Amino acid sequence: MSTQGNESLTVGTATAAPGEIARGHIEVGVLAGGVEVKIPVIVVNGAEGGRTFWVNGAIHGDEPEGPRACHLALERIDPMQLKGAVVLVPVVNPIAFSAMERGNPLDTFTYDMNRCYPGKPDGYFTERVAHAHWTAMNGVADLEISIHSGGAHSFLDKAIFCDERPESVELAKAMGEGWGCIMSNFSKTGSPMAMLNQNGAVGITVELGGRSATSPEKFRWVADELAKAIVNICRHYGMLPGEARYPDPCTKGAQQALLAPASGIFLPVEGVEFLTMMRKGDPIARIVDVWGDEVGTIEAPADGMFFGLRALPNVQTGDWCCFFNIVEGHRD
Repeated sequence: MSTQGNESLTVGTATAAPGEIARGHIEVGVLAGGVEVKIPVIVVNGAEGGRTFWVNGAIHGDEPEGPRACHLALERIDPMQLKGAVVLVPVVNPIAFSAMERGNPLDTFTYDMNRCYPGKPDGYFTERVAHAHWTAMNGVADLEISIHSGGAHSFLDKAIFCDERPESVELAKAMGEGWGCIMSNFSKTGSPMAMLNQNGAVGITVELGGRSATSPEKFRWVADELAKAIVNICRHYGMLPGEARYPDPCTKGAQQALLAPASGIFLPVEGVEFLTMMRKGDPIARIVDVWGDEVGTIEAPADGMFFGLRALPNVQTGDWCCFFNIVEGHRD
């Protein structure tokens, strides 16, 4: 793994000398109305050399948890105590974030930015944004987390996707207490995580937050938990002083999406909790029609736990309802 020496670090237009913080942008292009599209970036360059840890937020524009987590983490990282560097990209997809939509509404061909990495310098506009971001990150980031949530559609509790290399699992565990729902994802392209892993660095995708947790109190809690995880990662790798904490229990599993068997109103079973082990066949939710009659049920497809539920009660047949982690075992 490469290390950032005791020298200045430049990302986009941001250059930070050792022990300094710098703000800048990764420049992308210009829209038809003359608006310049730039990806904001914050470089925290430690007084001593070490790894470069890169944090990405708001690849999906309806997921504001990542940007706020970057703000809170920045308040807790003293560059004079930092070994290495932390690069914070609060908003990777600025047009989608401004529109408060999952993807850029001006680009219907490559709407989901988290599916088109490494992007293309001469592709659709979202592909060009992804390419600019990837070009800035590639060869600089040693460790990376992409922060996601349920967005405008759902709530996702603490969950992680990694490619199961030992170094990837290590980074996942370094997220800290409560982050023991770790699932396998072996994609080679499409996301920052996939591209970094393919190129010999270490990236993971983390999930927390969404529509059901946007009240002021819940949003503060989600952002604080993510910020604590960023600092915990720095502590685990010796980038910041302090004792790192780890998840217990910690499981290995695979994601399965559970879809609505009927149309109506989606009603989770009372008392069934996120990230709690269930047996195959245990009830998760039921669906009632406009008369209040039950027309369908959703059950655990295997032993495991759910980490995501839709927040919109009205549902059509075949709509997404639940993300379930089929637990395959426990991690040491």
